[in-house]
Amino acid sequence: MVHAPEVLTTERLVLRRPRLSDAAAIFAEYAQDLEVTKYLIWRPHREIKETVDFLAGCLARWESGEELTWGLTRKDGDRLIGMVACRVRGHAADIGYVLARHYCRRGYATEAVRAVVEWVASVEPVFRVWAVCDTANAASARVLEKVGMSREGVLRRWIMHPNVSSEPRDCFVYSMVRGEV
Repeated sequence: MVHAPEVLTTERLVLRRPRLSDAAAIFAEYAQDLEVTKYLIWRPHREIKETVDFLAGCLARWESGEELTWGLTRKDGDRLIGMVACRVRGHAADIGYVLARHYCRRGYATEAVRAVVEWVASVEPVFRVWAVCDTANAASARVLEKVGMSREGVLRRWIMHPNVSSEPRDCFVYSMVRGEV
């Protein structure tokens, strides 16, 4: 099991382990936003209970080591504006992220993802850090490119994005390997 720091800091952000008390901010900022959730693997939340249940799952997965999720806050406040998740499996780690629409196009996603990529790339068994994004999600592809990942190709019919289609979607796969970080 990988022991992760509960807090990562960047120039403008604090990435911290989420709390159940973050549910209201997540629900208000992005969990019910159709645009933000468009390329995610879950449907927008209709009730705050869904967000509370999601957070409870995040906390349980952190404890088990299955998935490490950090909530993104700006340094000038403690309200969650997004999240970055990391799953370490053997020699590889994959990441995923979400950011509230109001904070897009300001470099926050890139800054947060870079912090997690740099941390996980320093973990001894990890040689590969990778992520996928829907081929139609140009903004997410750009974030992965900005943090230094290379596009390896397309995974055809890779993942369900239920807010776009009832069928599996093609995704770009990006990665970086030890020595590239």
